[in-house]
Amino acid sequence: MKKKVGIIYGGRSAEHEISLLSAKNVLDAIDKEKYEPVLVKIDKDGHWEMSEVFKFDVIFPILHGPFGEDGTMQGYLKLTDIPFVGPGVLGSAVGMDKDVMKRLLRDAGIPIGKFLSVKKHEKPLSFAEVEAALGSPFFIKPANMGSSVGISKVRNEAEYTAAVKDAFQYDTKIIIEEFINGREIECAVLGNEEPAASLPGEIIPAHDFYSYDAKYLDEKGASLKIPAKLDEETTKRVQELAVKVFQVLCCEGLSRVDFFLKPNGEIIVNEINTIPGFTKISMYPKMWEASGISYTDLITRLIELAVNRFEKERELKTSFV
Repeated sequence: MKKKVGIIYGGRSAEHEISLLSAKNVLDAIDKEKYEPVLVKIDKDGHWEMSEVFKFDVIFPILHGPFGEDGTMQGYLKLTDIPFVGPGVLGSAVGMDKDVMKRLLRDAGIPIGKFLSVKKHEKPLSFAEVEAALGSPFFIKPANMGSSVGISKVRNEAEYTAAVKDAFQYDTKIIIEEFINGREIECAVLGNEEPAASLPGEIIPAHDFYSYDAKYLDEKGASLKIPAKLDEETTKRVQELAVKVFQVLCCEGLSRVDFFLKPNGEIIVNEINTIPGFTKISMYPKMWEASGISYTDLITRLIELAVNRFEKERELKTSFV
C-alpha cells in the first residue's frame, strides 16, 4: 500500500514564495508508485487549508524560515506522533538561530568568522564599535531568517543605521558578521546516525554578494558550479567539516552547510540550512545529483530516513513502558 505523504508548504515566513516553488517541485518529482502525495498549504497569516494532519503516514515539511524551519513545526509534528522529513526540534531551532548556531560551532572548535549579536531591547552598538571589532565592510542579518532576507553589506555609518533598521523588521535579534574574502562553497548532508556529504558546489555571485534578488529574481545574479572545482584534499575537508557541523548541531535527515574558502586554503563555516531550497535546480538536490542520487531518489531517501528515525524513537519509548 502506498504511504500517504503530506507536503506542508507556504507558511508565515518571508520565505513563503520560495516554499511554494519547492513544494511544487517535490510534488512533481515524488515517486508516485510508492507514495500518495497531498499538498497542505499554510497561508501567510498562518491559516491551514487542511487542519488535520493525523491522516498522513509521513510529513514532508517544505517550509523555509521562521514557523517552519525553526523547530516550531517540528514540535507540532512531534506531538502528532507522525514521522517527518528533516531535523527534529533541537537541530531545527539551533540551526535557524545564527547567534546560537555560531556559539555552538565555536565551542566545538569549528572555524567560524567573527560575529556580534544584538537584541532589539539592548543598547545599540555604534558603527565605530562594530568596525573596531569586525573591521569593514561587514554584514548585518536577522538572527532567524534565511534566503538572504534582511541582509545588508555595510561600509559606513549611514549604511549601518539603515541596515540595522531593516534587519530588525524581521527579528528581535540581529547578527553582525565580519566580511570574509573567499569562495562561497556549499555541501549537502544526508542521513541520521551515519550522515554522508555530497560533492561540494560553488556559488559565484555576479554582484556584491548573494542577495535574495540574486538567488530568486535575477537570472544572472549568480552562476553555480556543481561540483565545485576543488582539489581532492579540499573536497574531503569540506565534506568532513559539513558532517561535523551537522552532528554538532544535532541535525537529522538533511541539511546544507555553507562555507567560505579563503585564498590561503582556510575553510570557514558560514551557516547551516536545515530545510534548504528544494526545487529541482536548488543547490541541495543538484549537489546530490552530481553525487549520483537523482531528485526523485533523494525524496525517497529522505522519507525513508524520516520513517526509520520515527520507528527507532518509538521502539525506545516502548522499551521504557
